[in-house]
Amino acid sequence: MKLKNRNIQKKELGLGSALLTLFVMIGCMLFTVAVLEKEPHIPLMIGTATGVIVTLLHGYKYAEVEEMLYKGIRHALPAIIIIILVGLVIGSWIGSGVVATMIYYGLQMIDPRYFLAIVVILCGIVSLAIGSSWSTMATVGVASIGIGLSMGISPGMIAGAVISGAYFGDKMSPLSDTTNLASGLTKVPLFDHIKHMMYTTIPALIIALAVFGIIGFRLDKTAMNAEKINNMLTTMNDQFIITPWLLLVPLVVILLVVLKVPAVPAISVGIVLGFFAQIFVQGGSLTEALTALQTGYKIDSGNSLIDELFNRGGLESMFYTISLTIVAMTFGGVLEYSGMLSSLIAVVLKFAKNTGSLIASVIIACIGTNCTCSEQYISIIVPSRMYASTFKERQLHAKNLSRALEDGGTLTSVFVPWNTCGVFIASTLGVSVMEYAPFAVLNYTVPIISIIFGFIGFKIIKLKDSEDDTITKGDLA
Repeated sequence: MKLKNRNIQKKELGLGSALLTLFVMIGCMLFTVAVLEKEPHIPLMIGTATGVIVTLLHGYKYAEVEEMLYKGIRHALPAIIIIILVGLVIGSWIGSGVVATMIYYGLQMIDPRYFLAIVVILCGIVSLAIGSSWSTMATVGVASIGIGLSMGISPGMIAGAVISGAYFGDKMSPLSDTTNLASGLTKVPLFDHIKHMMYTTIPALIIALAVFGIIGFRLDKTAMNAEKINNMLTTMNDQFIITPWLLLVPLVVILLVVLKVPAVPAISVGIVLGFFAQIFVQGGSLTEALTALQTGYKIDSGNSLIDELFNRGGLESMFYTISLTIVAMTFGGVLEYSGMLSSLIAVVLKFAKNTGSLIASVIIACIGTNCTCSEQYISIIVPSRMYASTFKERQLHAKNLSRALEDGGTLTSVFVPWNTCGVFIASTLGVSVMEYAPFAVLNYTVPIISIIFGFIGFKIIKLKDSEDDTITKGDLA
């Protein structure tokens, strides 16, 4: 049975139902994760069950509620496909020596004092070129973690630099899905949207580079001893065939995406190239190459840092991420399609008396959606529907809304441990959200700058009297 939008509109749940469902989930989450130090799956399932019961008590049929859950999961299917491919690419690139080669040359070329700032710039360039923060983190990010750990740098700092750069490029790339989503939903021309985002994003990038530059010069130089790095280089030379020819594998993937080949086939090519490189370059067997894809690469080098770095990847390493994504999206589905989420955002909107508070309320709504629905796409989609008419009524150009949606939705998703982005980063980089959050400088600086600009009126574009903004709430439904 298909869920009809008109049925949902007739029976939308109010604020009380939304708060009850939300408080139950958050309470269970805090107790389970913070006190018991267990996984977030069960609290999300309890929250989903609470939402289902509340929805049924308000007159929905079970078939309708079931369809809400399925629609929530369907939102995550593109992300799940990418997650699967990322597990495969990490396994094949480690087994093929691609990651080892990037780390090997990186250790010899990069001055530790500038390492974190260089990581921000490099990840920013790659992500800008391919339009994907996830692909950037799964390739350049994984290599950066290895290089940084070899230098004795905190994994939280390295991950923060990777995330800052990757999300800068993703946010500003015309190839990015979230950038195109925000632009399309608000009907703002893509490059107008990107140009308007520069005012909040470029200053945040400068701040991030300054912070990582200062951190780099204040790092404990004793941890970056030459002997430790030389041991890493020697061990990698013993375990892998290191050759610059292997760098062609990531370069081919980057080239494909620059040529506008979609992410799935481009990453798939990278997996295939890594698979054959493990066999024909590293001399591995077909069984070993298949094992690296399925369960990840296994190594016992005698060097604990090397073993920790290279024992990862594979399809099975992503099962945790996939299961949490599915569970989170069932919770998000029942919140969105029952009307509970819109009732929460409507309350926030009541406090938006001026332009500054309106921009702030959009960002808060995006953050709240990231926390409750666990998916950055929904954090852009739902607030865009709720706020479009308000921006028009207040004679504010839609590009203000499109920018706020990305400033609040795209960037803050990394701070929620049960959001698909937070889960992906923790699984891919091997660093927990709590560990990297203080160092994801760009991601929390952009929303702050955006709110400040809203209150002081800097680069807030008004609709001209003669300009007919075609966006209405109905257009976005």
